Amino acid sequence: MTSFKLKIVTPDGMIFDGEAEKLIVRTTGGDVAILARHIDYVAPLGMGEAVVVTGGERRTAACIGGMLSVSGGEATLIPTTFEWAETIDVDRAEASYRRADQILQDKDASETDIRLAQARLHRAMIRKSVASRK
Repeated sequence: MTSFKLKIVTPDGMIFDGEAEKLIVRTTGGDVAILARHIDYVAPLGMGEAVVVTGGERRTAACIGGMLSVSGGEATLIPTTFEWAETIDVDRAEASYRRADQILQDKDASETDIRLAQARLHRAMIRKSVASRK
């Protein structure tokens, strides 16, 4: 399969810089797959599982927020958070899930607290799901 240049960079630094055969990510409009010779494209990222196929091997990650850009045959993924499945701390994700669930059960929680807890719960569920596929 033909490859393309892919960079994945977060606020914490470069995660990946090399050739890939396929990139699948969740945008705010749904999942998108990038292959070699993809047209120029820009999209905001949602929250979901990312798949990077390189050297015939498939790696998964939790990918949350940010932007995807494809220009001149090169893709740049700039997520807010990007964690390879094998590096996800499942205990931390479970603790975050429990804290968010407690807030959602609190009848006195503010609308802001509920929205933040819903987002935390969603992130924790994604991280746990991706980690289970190591």
